[in-house]
Amino acid sequence: MKKLILFAITVTIISQSMAQQKIIQTAGREALGEFAPEFARLNDDVLFGEVWSRNHLLSLRDRSIVTVVALMSQGITDSSLIHHLQTAKKNGITRTEIAEIITHAAFYAGWPKAWATFRLAKEVWNEDTDNTEAANAREQFQREMIFPVGEPNTAYAQYFIGNSYLAPLSSEQVIVSNVTFEPRCRNNWHVHKATQGGGQMLIGVAGRGWYQEEGKPAVEILPGTVIHIPANVKHWHGAAADSWFAHLAFSVPGENTDNVWLEPVSDKEYNRLERTKTNK
Repeated sequence: MKKLILFAITVTIISQSMAQQKIIQTAGREALGEFAPEFARLNDDVLFGEVWSRNHLLSLRDRSIVTVVALMSQGITDSSLIHHLQTAKKNGITRTEIAEIITHAAFYAGWPKAWATFRLAKEVWNEDTDNTEAANAREQFQREMIFPVGEPNTAYAQYFIGNSYLAPLSSEQVIVSNVTFEPRCRNNWHVHKATQGGGQMLIGVAGRGWYQEEGKPAVEILPGTVIHIPANVKHWHGAAADSWFAHLAFSVPGENTDNVWLEPVSDKEYNRLERTKTNK
């Protein structure tokens, strides 16, 4: 039953997230607005505003794959392909995945076209060659779950020890995000304040992590683990020392809600949990 409930929540979140992603394009009007206004309108409002925005039929990620392969097969390796390679990266396609996509398409579209596309793809994904080990680990972890790892969680980095990533999934009805932690990464002690309602719910989606309320033993979080966090309770959560970790975070609606960040979880506190786990 828990698996069915989790699956239903997952499908709902994906549907809500995809429905929100309407493409706003202005390139047509900027380049041809005066010379060919109708072409510009069709490009911005129909191709991108309608076709690309039908995310309930194909995800943006899927549309990027189709578009890149279609342009490559025609031998179009100008700024248009560069734009769509950049868009593909933005839509979550990794360096490893684009290399496999181009390699596969080469057998159908032509070897020289693949070489030309690879030259452009290397430029787009070039910065990913820095810190390759971490990038590969992130890509591998991404394949373990259906939700995106997201972008570096720079807005809240001051409240985390280690690197974390944030992928907002829904801002309607209930605020939902996927939060990913590198090994040993954890957030500070904090409290979800509320005079009524409020609090947070976590659902583990990949890897292994920890949740702990002040004065209580830590709880291990695995995929499918559901954690209910009452309002006004001091707690923290994060990854295990030997595992990447990701959970969905649901903000429970309430009155006069406020997230209050407190002191970091010390290495001594954290290492004590890991030793306890090992001894078991």
